[in-house]
Amino acid sequence: MWIYTAIKRRTYFFVAFAVGKWTQDTCRRMIEKLYERTELPFPDNKIEIFTDGNSDYEYILPEFYAETCMNYGQLIKIKENGRVVGKEKRIIYGKPNFADIETTDIENFNGIFRERLGRLVRKTKCFSKYKRRLECAIHLFQFYWDFINEFKRGTSPAMMEGLTDHVWSWHEFLMYHYAV
Repeated sequence: MWIYTAIKRRTYFFVAFAVGKWTQDTCRRMIEKLYERTELPFPDNKIEIFTDGNSDYEYILPEFYAETCMNYGQLIKIKENGRVVGKEKRIIYGKPNFADIETTDIENFNGIFRERLGRLVRKTKCFSKYKRRLECAIHLFQFYWDFINEFKRGTSPAMMEGLTDHVWSWHEFLMYHYAV
């Protein structure tokens, strides 16, 4: 099972994810969540997206964002005998700064993600037998990461995004009353 994830580069805010097979449908579900949870981009305020060489993004992104409103680049790692020997950067849409096309932030985040959520570790006793349970565990981690985790000097990613004015506690989370 694959997990597509999206984070904001400068704040590490965990915006969206989708669980499923490595298909355009799974990618579409993640991009749809990204679209719902971020500001609508405009030609003078473009969304910047950088991914690996997965071609699903090339086909799905134009369904949600106009090409004039996004800067999208891919970083493809060239491997020989399991080792990275080079990197190829491609500009797909818009005019992103070539030096900005990197995936190190999301790769770092995915490492932290696997480290903190035992269900994602290969060959583990706590793997998820059901997709829904895995999604619930990731939702819980998403809230923890964005609101409770003190990411930089007493601030959480949600604080850096301006969504809250303090680092939340588990007690606040569990006792929060959501007004419909």
